[in-house]
Parts: sequence; structure tokens; C-alpha cells
Amino acid sequence: MSQAANSETTTATPRALRTPLDGLIIAIANRVGGNKAKEVERFLKFAIVGTLGAVVDFGVLNLLQATILPPGSRENPNGFTLPVVGLFIPLVAIAVTISFVCAILSNFTWNRYWTYPDSRTRSIRRQLTQFATVSVIGWLARTTWITLSYGFIGTIAYETIHTIQPEFILSEEGITKLGTNIALFIGIFVVMIWNFFANRYWTYNDVE
Repeated sequence: MSQAANSETTTATPRALRTPLDGLIIAIANRVGGNKAKEVERFLKFAIVGTLGAVVDFGVLNLLQATILPPGSRENPNGFTLPVVGLFIPLVAIAVTISFVCAILSNFTWNRYWTYPDSRTRSIRRQLTQFATVSVIGWLARTTWITLSYGFIGTIAYETIHTIQPEFILSEEGITKLGTNIALFIGIFVVMIWNFFANRYWTYNDVE
């Protein structure tokens, strides 16, 4: 293989955080990426990090809803609310915000040390600020979507499943949890696409 061809083949940087998946990711990137193999490698890693972040997101959300921040019902879709500076914020919005922050911290750490280990011309504080800004824009869109849609999504999903499988029974709280998780899944997918491109061409635009 020529030296030029070798220069187009992605290899693991020695500064990268190593994982058991690195060899497989690099092999796939080299096979399908051509002269864009490194970008494919980064996207695959970003997607894996995003999947891990989604696990954190779902896990924290469901833990909160099962303990200190229970959702509402169809009769009271906002759930219990907490007064904040004279306003009443739905507990669903609070729960998804906390879970989102946990996911941001997980994603930033993995992306800095695994996906983009060669991005070091900026301080960690600046990159975290940029990463958080991109994430907050996604959070605003996602939280608005979830808060407005989880009630009717839960109702539609439950009625559809119940029609197909009549023995499937959920409580009012269970229906709102179902709606929250479906809305969250949709929101995570859309925000992941936004996050990848915004971070690639802003937060990590110092890499080749």
C-alpha cells in the first residue's frame, strides 16, 4: 500500500483513551470511510458516546420519577409542581433537566478524551462552555418538546398497545411515564444529530 494511501487510513491516536471497541471502530471506519475514515471514526465514537449518554439520561429520569419527582396523570398532566421564584415548574421538566445535565457531563468527558483526544488547542473550560452551549440549545428544544408532547404521546401509545394487547394495563402514572420515555427517545435522536454537527464544526473545529 502506498504512503499516500496509508495517510488516508485512520489509526488510533496514542493520546486517545483506549477501549475494547477501538479496533472494531477503526476497521469499520477504514472500510467504509475512504479518505473520510477519520470523520467516520469520530462519528461512530460520538454515536456510541451518545448512546451511553442516553442510558444515563433514561436511567436518571426513571430513577427520579420513581422516587422524588413523580410525573402526573392525564387529569393532572403537569404532575406536582415546585414553586420557583413565583413560578410553577412541572416536575417532568425538572426531572428531564437533571437527567440531561448528567448526560452532558458524561458525553463531554467521553468526547474530550475518546472521540476528540487531538483537540487540545483550547482549554477544557472553553470547550466545556462551548459543549454546554450546544447542549443547552438542544436541551431547550428537547425539554419543550417533551413537556408539550408526553401527555398525548403516552395516551396514544397506551391506547394503541392496549387495542392490540388488551391485557396490557397501565396506571395513570404509568401512562405518563410511557409518554415521557417515548418523547425522550425521539428528542434524544434529533438532539444527537444537532450536537454532532454543532460540536464538530464549533467546539472541536481545531482537529483535521
